[in-house]
Amino acid sequence: MVPIWYWVVSAILLIWNLIGCGACANQMRMPPDKIAALPDQQRDAWLAMPATAKIAYVVAVGAGLLGAIALLLRSVAAGPLFIASLVGVIVQFGWFFIVYKGWSKLGASSAAFPGFIAIVALGQIAFACAAKAHGWLS
Repeated sequence: MVPIWYWVVSAILLIWNLIGCGACANQMRMPPDKIAALPDQQRDAWLAMPATAKIAYVVAVGAGLLGAIALLLRSVAAGPLFIASLVGVIVQFGWFFIVYKGWSKLGASSAAFPGFIAIVALGQIAFACAAKAHGWLS
């Protein structure tokens, strides 16, 4: 029997990933006047982001959403989808912090939310693995 808290955590992860997909869609469709209105450092970072980092962003949020849906369907596909999401997170933020050197351009505080996102991505994988080990996924 699947405990109620499993469904609560799965629903929270679904909401989290829906918010991520919404944020991604809003950023990808941002019109030039909105980009121009961003603070200089944020605008420069957005304009410098290569297609590979943008694709990684889409993969991160899309695979995360599909992983959360897989949890709600009690599918073992959740684990691999969450791993794909983490890979997307690593590529996206790897570009920002290593290639673009975003930390030095936007300050240490620029690592806080990406760090939280990475922790959640790891937590999703751990949750899916635990659910599979308990026999809640098939």
